[in-house]
Parts: sequence; structure tokens; C-alpha cells
Amino acid sequence: MRPKRLVDAVLFDTFGTVVDWRTGIAQAVAEFAGDAVDANAFALAWRGRYQPSMAPVRRGERGFVDLDVLHRENLEATAAEFGLPLDRQPSDVDWLNRAWHRLPAWPDSVAGLTEIKRDFIIGPLSNGHTALLTNMAKHAGLPWDVIIGSDITRTYKPDPNAYLRTAELLHLPPERVMLCAAHNTDLAAAQKAGLRTAFIPRPTEYGPDQREDLHATGPWDVIGRDIVDLAKQLREHVA
Repeated sequence: MRPKRLVDAVLFDTFGTVVDWRTGIAQAVAEFAGDAVDANAFALAWRGRYQPSMAPVRRGERGFVDLDVLHRENLEATAAEFGLPLDRQPSDVDWLNRAWHRLPAWPDSVAGLTEIKRDFIIGPLSNGHTALLTNMAKHAGLPWDVIIGSDITRTYKPDPNAYLRTAELLHLPPERVMLCAAHNTDLAAAQKAGLRTAFIPRPTEYGPDQREDLHATGPWDVIGRDIVDLAKQLREHVA
């Protein structure tokens, strides 16, 4: 008899859920700028422009552009805010902008993903584009089965099409796909689109003063301590 499964694919929000963007970006900023700026504050400010920069694309006011373009625009705005000159070799600025391709995994990510991969299709469901997510996977050792970037779905979460087109590309109905995220708003949008949901907390994603997403705030299908714990809970659904 075929094993009973809650879903067939478990997909993951990536920035903040699977990888530690704040540490990775702050390290790159420190290497680029030295003591010229507070690297952690710069990383937080750069990330703070992330959602606002995608909003015009989601509203149809701007054609789709990938995160390398948006990150570069946001980098230039953040550098101007902090008084950091970007008058370096273009390759140096490109290296800094591509720090989003080189983020470190959280300590539990690779082990947890490897365990989930035994029984489920795994991959990112991220606003990152395919090249970014592929480079990130190679850098951090993320064992994805499939990578479907936002350049394929041509939209950004929480637009419902970001979730639905990904499920469609896997030839799965939405209810056979689970999104795991450390962000309750992402899960709410995925659930509204018909996906199953799993929450894990990343209480230091934004540093010691983080106030949001410290715990689950919605009726998610699974709530885990981390990705390893999520793997243990999902195993109960593969008998």
C-alpha cells in the first residue's frame, strides 16, 4: 500500500528560514567597507528596502526584474543613506551585491533538509531567482531536489501566483504542497492560496531586538522548533 503522506512536496522560504542573511550580509559589508559603517545596521537597512522594492512589481506598476536588480538599487540607496561611497571597481560592488548568493545556512538546515528529502520533494519557494538560489545552494550545501526561482514564476510572494505557479510546475495541486517559513505573513498567503503550512521560528533573524515572528500566530499544519524537528514531525506522516 502506498504510504500515507500529508503532502508530496515540502518547499521552503529561504531568506531567514533556511539561511542567515543578516550574518552573511553584515560580514560582506564589513569586508567591503571596513569600519566606515556599522555593518549590522547596514545589513538591516539594506534588507529593510526588500519588500518595498518588490511592491511595484506585484502591483503591475513595474515589469518583472530579478532580485539582483532590486538588491543593487537598494544597495545604492542604502549606501547613500549611510554615506558609504560605491566608487570602487565595478567588480567590487558587484561582489558586494552578490553577497545574497553566498549566505550561510542556519545550523539545523542541511541536516533537516537532508532528512525531509528522503520522503518528500524539497526545494525553495523564494523570491530569489534561479541563479541566486542555485549559487546559494552550492555555497551553503543545501540539498534541493528542484529549484524554481521567481524568474520562472515571474512574480513575488505574497502574490498568490508565486505559490500556485510553483505547485503547477511540480504538477501538484496546492494542497499537496507545503510551505515552511519563519514568517507568519508568508504562511498566511500560502494557506490562502491552498497550500499546507509549517512554521519554524528564527528568533534572531533580525538580531537580538527582533519582535516579530518569535512564535506561530496562525493555524499552521505543523509547528516545529527548527527544520530537524520539522523532519521528525513529517516522518509521522510517512508510515
